[in-house]
Amino acid sequence: MMLKGQYDHRQPWGANGSASMPSHYRKRISIIQSCYIPWKGFFDLISRCDEYVIFDQAQFVKGHWHNRNRIKTRDGVRWLTIPVNTSGRLGQAIEDVEVSTRWAERHWAAIEQAYRSAAYFDQFAPVVRNWYEAADKQKRLTDINTIFLQGIAKLLGITTHFSRDTNYPAHGSKTERLLAIIGPAGANYYLSGPSARSYLDEGLLRSAGVTTEWMVYEGYRRYHQLHGDFEHAVSTLDLLFNAGAGATELYRGSTQLEKLH
Repeated sequence: MMLKGQYDHRQPWGANGSASMPSHYRKRISIIQSCYIPWKGFFDLISRCDEYVIFDQAQFVKGHWHNRNRIKTRDGVRWLTIPVNTSGRLGQAIEDVEVSTRWAERHWAAIEQAYRSAAYFDQFAPVVRNWYEAADKQKRLTDINTIFLQGIAKLLGITTHFSRDTNYPAHGSKTERLLAIIGPAGANYYLSGPSARSYLDEGLLRSAGVTTEWMVYEGYRRYHQLHGDFEHAVSTLDLLFNAGAGATELYRGSTQLEKLH
């Protein structure tokens, strides 16, 4: 079922331009900092877009989701955190953040211990382990996150185009910077997470012909999950290992997007 205001980006309108697009064509874009093995809501949001811009010229925030996430274990929810260099680097961009010590083998061991009895662990373990082996060779956090983001998106069947903010002109701050990406990307719909309400200048986007839409994280269905009470706010790896092919439907909420009028 299509969402209100949503079009099917799989339709063959053309590779990248408007020449073969109908007049009602809408291009939706999201511009979000990368996160480490994020929860299903992250993939729900980007799947509703034609393009997802990895916004890693933004400032790294210690204690954020940039370098950590949660899994479920027999002892409860556990944080997995990638150790990064922050001392003396106040204000550094996410794309400049580097890992400080080896971490990948330890994270994979924790995941294996937590999910080895999950119904689809054997099916997905080889590919996920390959991601960790590839990530272990990277120094920059943004490159590590991209391995997992693209890998998980592929398993979920998400066809959204991935790009980086460095592909676009860099000027302005906050909303101006976003608009400097939205315009050259040829988008006229911008899908944002709810946390941006405190700073996003919706009027500025509207004056540039861009419709703002707000993601509402609702309507996620439960699935059989290991280790006690159900928990939505854990890594999407939990969904893959427990639900298998069903993950391609279960990562999507049932909510419509909230539009700016």
